[in-house]
Amino acid sequence: MQESVTISHQGTRYEIGSGRGFYGIWLLADRSKVEMWPQTDQGWLSAWSRFVAIEDPRSIVALTPAPTTPAAPTIPAGQPTPGVRDAVAGTQEITAAPFAGPPRFLAAALLAIGVVIGAIGLFPGYLGGASLASQSDELVPHLIYLAGWAASAVLLVWRGAGWRPAVGALVAVGVSAVTFGLFFADLGTVISEGSQLYGAGLLLSLIGWLACAAGSVIAVLFVRPGSPRRLTGQESALAFALTAFAALGAAIAFAPSWDSFTLSTPTGIDTTVTQGNAFANPAWVIVGDVAVMAVLVTVVVVAALWQPIKLGAAMLAGAMVPLLAQAVSAVLQIQTPASPAQFGISSSQAQQAGLTISSGLTPAFWIYCAFVLALGLIAARMLTSPTADPSTSVPTTLVTAGGGGGAPPEPGRTL
Repeated sequence: MQESVTISHQGTRYEIGSGRGFYGIWLLADRSKVEMWPQTDQGWLSAWSRFVAIEDPRSIVALTPAPTTPAAPTIPAGQPTPGVRDAVAGTQEITAAPFAGPPRFLAAALLAIGVVIGAIGLFPGYLGGASLASQSDELVPHLIYLAGWAASAVLLVWRGAGWRPAVGALVAVGVSAVTFGLFFADLGTVISEGSQLYGAGLLLSLIGWLACAAGSVIAVLFVRPGSPRRLTGQESALAFALTAFAALGAAIAFAPSWDSFTLSTPTGIDTTVTQGNAFANPAWVIVGDVAVMAVLVTVVVVAALWQPIKLGAAMLAGAMVPLLAQAVSAVLQIQTPASPAQFGISSSQAQQAGLTISSGLTPAFWIYCAFVLALGLIAARMLTSPTADPSTSVPTTLVTAGGGGGAPPEPGRTL
């Protein structure tokens, strides 16, 4: 055991506390093995998130008041930053510890650059010569994506830190992951139908997405906002199953046709045509649409397992940003009058035949909206979860300590 170490919480296999200028997690069986974080607010958050992810939350008890957070220690020139000791070889090698310094600002900068490039990409031709800015049903969803990334960048650099960098990192990851398939589907249109459809707007949008995705990954790697946890208890398993069901339902409802067109003649003959089935597209577009569905389910499942659970709500909220954008796009699209050319009929022929076309949305769209709403309610439940994880039965000492599922005990709080 190192000198001047105070253990604040202990489980069956690990214990957490503070030393001179760091927070650490020790293995009970061998206290020479330690993971270390800087003694800052973000360091305590990262250490606690790691602790409750590797320890059985029900076994955690408070031993002493939670560690206080003094000013960040001054590290002499040439000395390494406190990190993770090499426990296998027994050496003194130190690796970089998570911290809220330059990497966090690099991640925010990449997100900001991606947003700027994506905003510029709204104006040149995107597909077939038309720009995103000239089509409201295409413009608004892209603006929503950009707004999600921009908000994440702001949270990453917010002064005072606290939970904000972690929320920003996870929201950015959720947006980037789900939009991957959407942008790939647009690129798949060019691959399948020819380079004549390719526009500078598409290239800029893809570069913007790549910058934002890179910023998201860097943010999660260095902010380290928790990690997935194991399921414990029947209530936890039921909540996870309901979340996975809602994600799977939204993914399945994403595939069928959403657009419905009714062609009516003066004699009262009506014909309904639907469009937008994901599997009626060229092969590369189908790949992109399937990627949206697969990634959506994966991200929601990971968010449901995330520890702390309130940060899982941030990842789920990020994944919902593109889902809501797609719903808005569908509503805006039916506001635009349908052209007879969509059905192989010229305007003059339609006029001579007295043909009228009305637009609507299919039941599949409303089912999709219901599942997205369910995901929103689940995210709200995760966000408003009490300090103790309601999915596990924990002793009173654990509830007081703040272990198990919600926010960690504040540094300096008297338990």
